Amino acid sequence: MYDWANSAFATSIMAAILPIFFRHVAAGHLTENHLATSFWGYTSAIAMLCVAVLSLILGPISDYASSKKRFLSTFTLVGIGATAMLTWTGYGDWIWVALFFIFGSIGFSGSEVFYNSLLPHVAPEGMIHRISSRGYLVGYLGGGILLVIHVAAIMWLPKSTLPNGETVPLTAMRLAFFSAALWWALFSIPLFRHVPEPQGQNGIHGHHPFQIARQRLTTTFKEIRQYKQLFIFLLAFWLYNDGISTFIKLCTAYGDEIGIGTMDLIGALVLVQFIAIPATFGFGKLAEKIGAKKSILIGLAVYFFVTLGAYKMTMALHFWILAGIVGLVQGGTQALSRSLFASMIPKTKSAEFFSFYNISGKFAGIFGPAIFGLVSQLAKSSRAGTLTLLIFFGLGGLLLWRVKINPVITNPTE
Repeated sequence: MYDWANSAFATSIMAAILPIFFRHVAAGHLTENHLATSFWGYTSAIAMLCVAVLSLILGPISDYASSKKRFLSTFTLVGIGATAMLTWTGYGDWIWVALFFIFGSIGFSGSEVFYNSLLPHVAPEGMIHRISSRGYLVGYLGGGILLVIHVAAIMWLPKSTLPNGETVPLTAMRLAFFSAALWWALFSIPLFRHVPEPQGQNGIHGHHPFQIARQRLTTTFKEIRQYKQLFIFLLAFWLYNDGISTFIKLCTAYGDEIGIGTMDLIGALVLVQFIAIPATFGFGKLAEKIGAKKSILIGLAVYFFVTLGAYKMTMALHFWILAGIVGLVQGGTQALSRSLFASMIPKTKSAEFFSFYNISGKFAGIFGPAIFGLVSQLAKSSRAGTLTLLIFFGLGGLLLWRVKINPVITNPTE
């Protein structure tokens, strides 16, 4: 249910509505069209930098102190509060929107560190890939339902005229921000009420938390470097997940820049949500037959060719077709990455190792949007920025292909 809850932020805020709001409303006063997209890329990069630094500290502490759920609740509240504050932003407020998005991303991604670390503790033996895929499946369903409601609001609520003369569904967008925060809050309750806190390794009495984090991080980094296959997997994930997250965060802004209408952009993302529901389930089944690694590689190949298609895209139909193809692989690729990593690590260090898993994605998440934004700004078009994603998908796939998968690594030399 937490996947259902926080998908409100991932779908309506991060991917669908806020990028359009940022370009047309918050940054509507900017005279050059490509600058708003570039600034959105830089905002995403800053958000990931903050998340990565916090994850470095908090993952080891939560393992040590039996406090996964406490940190999860703290980050969840930060994300919900920042999302709600977007409701009161308007024309020219791009700095405030950027700040609230950064704090919302910190809440969303920070909570994922501790949420993901619960997976090895709740999944029965042999069920971890299926349960991870079900989580993503439920997330796509929840995010899709809420996004349909937001589309209806955009269609039926009155539009507003901005100072630059542009007409936008401002009321519907603000309603979307507030309802996403409320959705996230309400559907998080089952996790906090019913999922038990896993026992940590030791108490923290008499120790400063940051001292513990520094000591544990030093030890963990040395450990992970000794787990050769796990380390190669993290490098691969660092690259290809950067491509996926950049794709998700900037595809709507890019489509908007090249002239695709708001309803086509958001409607296509609704299509992604509902195609991803059976596709994510199917990916879980596929992984049971051919393995998670091969299944992820299939997904990355699809992303590579979709990126080439996005570079050539000129009309709304192209965006719809590419969105449908992405829906086939997006949830499955992410879900299997999570469960593949979980199947390779010791349960007693799940938050600590998952901290590095998330950090691999979050530190990489700094570079993807930043490079996209920089290339787009220099070329004065986001079309050139899309080609940078080919590097992340290509190199990430090559590294993953080299990984030798062994269930639950116990020997650091493996």
